[in-house]
Amino acid sequence: MSGWDWETGEGLLGIDDPADWDAAFERGEKHLGTAAIGLAFNCSLEEASPRIVRATRLPDVAQRGFAFTAVGTAARLHGRLTPELYAALRAEGPGRRSVAVNAVADTLTFVPFGDLPPWLKRWKVVSKVLDKLENWRLVAAYAIDDARRALRRRCSRGG
Repeated sequence: MSGWDWETGEGLLGIDDPADWDAAFERGEKHLGTAAIGLAFNCSLEEASPRIVRATRLPDVAQRGFAFTAVGTAARLHGRLTPELYAALRAEGPGRRSVAVNAVADTLTFVPFGDLPPWLKRWKVVSKVLDKLENWRLVAAYAIDDARRALRRRCSRGG
């Protein structure tokens, strides 16, 4: 066991031994999601993946959020994810209110489109359409607001 501070989480981004994470999980330590990020940085994807998946199921929502940060980190570093990590993303949901939203975005950015599972390919297309619709809505709203202001100025000048 290395000198990791499980109580405060200090130093856990440097964790590089999956056995340390496993032992901490068995003890019910805090900051397992934070340590999962360390595993994503310092271990192979195959070593880190099962621990990151377990961390995505932690009861503490903040630590689950860190676990999904670890998923995004793995996607950034390796340009791929394991089937189990894709399953964890899918289980959490890719929507904008999901704790996994940033991990999904990182995956869509750093994993080649052809390597994505079909459900994530569909989500990429859907999210692009939703982004475009939101952009058009905002452009229209700003244009309407600008027109109202111009009309008010014109009317206030009597003219």
